Amino acid sequence: MKNNVTMQDIANQLGVSKVTVSKALNNKEGVSDQLKAKIKVTAKDMGYRYNALARALKVSHSFNIGVIIAERFTGDHKSFYTGFYQHLSRVLDTYEYSGILNILSDQAEKGLALPRIYLERKVDGFIILGQISKKYIEVLQNIDIPIIFLDFYDDHVGIDAVITDNFYGAYELTNYLISNGHREIAYVGNLHATSSIQDRFLGYYKSLLEHQIPLNNDYIINDRDENGKFIDLFLPAQIPSAFVCNCDQIAYNLINKLKTSGYKVPEDCSVVGFDNDIFATISEPQITTVEVNIKEMANTVVRYMIEKVTDGNKKYGRVLIKGKIIYRDSVKTI
Repeated sequence: MKNNVTMQDIANQLGVSKVTVSKALNNKEGVSDQLKAKIKVTAKDMGYRYNALARALKVSHSFNIGVIIAERFTGDHKSFYTGFYQHLSRVLDTYEYSGILNILSDQAEKGLALPRIYLERKVDGFIILGQISKKYIEVLQNIDIPIIFLDFYDDHVGIDAVITDNFYGAYELTNYLISNGHREIAYVGNLHATSSIQDRFLGYYKSLLEHQIPLNNDYIINDRDENGKFIDLFLPAQIPSAFVCNCDQIAYNLINKLKTSGYKVPEDCSVVGFDNDIFATISEPQITTVEVNIKEMANTVVRYMIEKVTDGNKKYGRVLIKGKIIYRDSVKTI
């Protein structure tokens, strides 16, 4: 393999101009996504190495993207967002960017303290993974680097967001339960906790409305406190035939709660979740759930972020990525 491979070497190999290679490797407009991908693969195969420090000095960019996750969404048993971050890092690497994880402590969020990686100018933009407080959003709106929400949005104007289609996913799950004969269906989740839980509830409720099933307030079950900490699940006096849970971890906790209360899943009642994370498969029985398309969400948010770094006028609004139902053993036909 030749040492010190140049852009001209790559251009000669592919029969394109050096300018085209430069645009592709720097993710600039004017080159199709297909050709960009081909040029990057060829560059990698030929052993091309771009001097990241020289590039950063040349264009005044750090080529780092900060990924902010609120502390309440991390921990030993909350692996969904940390797994999401790994996907983001891999995608960023294909653009020759690095992802810097920043865990936003409860104290920093309440105190409206900006991350040190921003104050020290170590990042070109922030991906906010998961919900943060409204006051903290307002602080971020005043900083001078691009921001995109991931898996969360709120009513603040002018902030871009990439989210899974929570509404439609929960709507399809509830339709699936109804098609299996269920009409007494509960929803498990704090409706005031996150936008995702709210949207999943609204999808559940739309399905009930379409099938003329009255909403039973006793069947709306809280799963966490105002700080996002899970609480002991309180079962209604009359157990419904099915539960729609806002996430797989809650579905897992609910199944265990039902078992200790003398109920069998799915023989006595069915349970569905959302996310298709590890809790869906370690559960007994394994949980029917909606698989969030993490790969597509990561690809989309990184592409948008790189474009916003190079063009501060780019706007995308709220972008929905559809998931799909994964059918397992936690639902019974009645």
